[in-house]
Amino acid sequence: MKKTAFIKSGIVLKAILCLAIALLLSCKANSSSLPKKDLVITKHDGTTVTVNAEIADKEDTRMRGFMEREVIPDGTGMLFVFEKDQRLSFWMKNTPHPLSIAYIDSRGTIRNIYDMTPFSLASVVSTVSCRYALEVPQGWFDKAGIQPGDTIDLTPVKN
Repeated sequence: MKKTAFIKSGIVLKAILCLAIALLLSCKANSSSLPKKDLVITKHDGTTVTVNAEIADKEDTRMRGFMEREVIPDGTGMLFVFEKDQRLSFWMKNTPHPLSIAYIDSRGTIRNIYDMTPFSLASVVSTVSCRYALEVPQGWFDKAGIQPGDTIDLTPVKN
């Protein structure tokens, strides 16, 4: 009897340990070690909105983006920083969370805003050369009243 109880408790402990490890790995996959900056967006009416953005300024972090992230809270996002102005193109491969993207020129002016579909391999392309792209949860730009022509203070990422 005691030996059976000991074996059962050992199995339960192993199961709990495996579950805890799986949970930690899951949290790691949905978190980021990218630096974060508060970016201030000035709307057409002069009011401002702040977004807390992770900064993806290296090729490997730009390529990974929000892939496999299941939770992206409103008021947060990811700013993709490129070395030069160019027509930018994004897709949603392995990205389960619906996103909106703003393409931003080197002066900080939002040129385009598009909604993107989870897991879509369709390219979403800027209409003009841009230096930055800001991804946020889908619909956040609309809810915040942000539209093309509004500006983002990019000073925090230029330093």
